[in-house]
Amino acid sequence: MRLALFDLDNTLLAGDSDFEWAEFLISQGVLDRQLHQARNAKFYDDYKNGTLDIHAFLEFQLKPLSQHPRSQLDAWHQKYMEIKVRGMMTDKARALVEKHRQAGDLMMVITATNGFVTAPIAHEFGIENLIATIPEEIDGEFTGRVSGVPSFKEGKVTRLHAWLHEREKGLADFDETWFYSDSLNDLPLLKVVDHPVAVDPDPVLRAYAEEAKWPIISLRN
Repeated sequence: MRLALFDLDNTLLAGDSDFEWAEFLISQGVLDRQLHQARNAKFYDDYKNGTLDIHAFLEFQLKPLSQHPRSQLDAWHQKYMEIKVRGMMTDKARALVEKHRQAGDLMMVITATNGFVTAPIAHEFGIENLIATIPEEIDGEFTGRVSGVPSFKEGKVTRLHAWLHEREKGLADFDETWFYSDSLNDLPLLKVVDHPVAVDPDPVLRAYAEEAKWPIISLRN
């Protein structure tokens, strides 16, 4: 058995689902443009620079989920998928996923973005397994808080090991392991797989990949 792990934002997607979800809510009048757009852009810049305060960001990101009924959030998400997400799903990304599917590999999306936003996207790619930051729920409604360890930086490694442990497995039980990512934030996980692959990488990851002689690919059409 082989394991193929995929980052989502700016890797399988030609864009960032986190950033675009907030932009979508602004465009729908759900969030105030003046109050939220600049903060959304600042958090995105911090993420790209490797300086993101994940807990401050999650407070910003998850709060809107707590202010609306789940049924309304689900309706917005369907519209978001149509307007924002499907256009970011490139043919090359779909082909890469299909290549691993045809090989019989166990596939997983592992992302810092919360599971409400990302679960339908992983499903759209035909990937059943997802590790994402978990928004806390009580009686089916979101509280605006995070549950457990955020799936970010070293947290991705922690969450992956926990997921495998629940299934009485470890990375060493797989014949080969892959992780595809664009981001310097994913270096902790890239360093523990057999085949780290830099996908349209940011400058820091590109430099690291070139030095380490990791493959560098593009999934952009």
